[in-house]
Amino acid sequence: MRNDRLAIDFGTSNSAAAILDQGQPRRIAIEPGAETLPTAVFFPAQGGAMRIGAAAAEALIQGAEGRYMRALKSVLGTALFHESRLIAGKRRTLSEIITAFLATLRERAEAAAGRPFRRALSGRPVHFHSNDPVRDAQALADLQGCYLAAGFGEVAFLPEPEAAALASHGLGRAGEIGLIVDIGGGTSDFSAFRSRGDGLQILANHGIRLGGTDFDQQVSLSHAMPALGHGGQLRRAMGPGLLPVPNAIYVDLATWARIPFLYVPETRRMAAGMARMAVDRAAMDRLVAVLDEELGHELAFAVERGKIAANAGDGARIAMGFVEPGLAPEISPASLEAALSDCRRDLAQAAAETLRLAGIAPGQVGSVILVGGSSLMGFVAAEALRLCPGAQLRRAGAFTAVVDGLALATAR
Repeated sequence: MRNDRLAIDFGTSNSAAAILDQGQPRRIAIEPGAETLPTAVFFPAQGGAMRIGAAAAEALIQGAEGRYMRALKSVLGTALFHESRLIAGKRRTLSEIITAFLATLRERAEAAAGRPFRRALSGRPVHFHSNDPVRDAQALADLQGCYLAAGFGEVAFLPEPEAAALASHGLGRAGEIGLIVDIGGGTSDFSAFRSRGDGLQILANHGIRLGGTDFDQQVSLSHAMPALGHGGQLRRAMGPGLLPVPNAIYVDLATWARIPFLYVPETRRMAAGMARMAVDRAAMDRLVAVLDEELGHELAFAVERGKIAANAGDGARIAMGFVEPGLAPEISPASLEAALSDCRRDLAQAAAETLRLAGIAPGQVGSVILVGGSSLMGFVAAEALRLCPGAQLRRAGAFTAVVDGLALATAR
């Protein structure tokens, strides 16, 4: 009997789909020539079909009029999920947008495979929200509702690191204890497992709400936002003395999921008012320009590129010439490490907690398997080896291990 379930890895930054074909995962090219696609959408200002993936990013790069949105998964379980916003001339909720993304993914998978899919097996983080069971449960309910509204009659979920373990446990030896370290765009997830001749035994799963978009946020706040007035001072409207520039607008501008909601009259008026009172007027005028010209995502991509370059071990710059010619704050490996020190600490603690939950000592771990695009950050491997110094460090498919494991799990 043919397996009729579609495996879907709906990620914060990237998504993928696969099926089980003769006992092996077969990834479906949702976009031509690509096994994954950015989890992003673009709504043209003058109407027309929603664009997803690379087409959405291309519209932004080409300067098309409209609204670009990324990191949609981050809003699951939050108040933003059901809020109605005016986007490209029409009121929409993020629930409707995620549903439309999943429906498009399903339709393209069906066209590529030549058959319908009415059942889905989706990955999910161990925890959508850290230390908040109510929001965690709501996020799962939100995602389930989107799948059903997208045309699936049934959806089941599997923790993402468990799926990655299914796809990659063969990298180690039979009987060996392994640790999956899956650092995605929005969450970090861990599975401790034991390899067996007939598969694997999951010993413990754990996860926290921390990922690559959070890394970007910290780098943006520490390196890019000071050029827009972050950390500066304002003159008082009446009387002597100075006030600190409010942080909230910069935090939102540094957060992928919140950028689209800054382009409203109230926020622009607030920025213009701060510019009039700013000690450093030139920096605050740059903030006004970013909001007026809707350059938030261009700024976020520039920060991401700077982060990647500094992670490679070289000094780099965050190219912000689209804001002001020649504007390019420096970023070095040392300054990157300082910006991400809290993230590094939290990831290390979460990995150690996974081993504690599994009841195993770090010295028992034979393999640490890195998964997820953000696992390519140098400090992730360094902390994994510091925790488990006797383990062999291995890498699975950074962007495909989860969807491969989900496809394998559809046979269960």
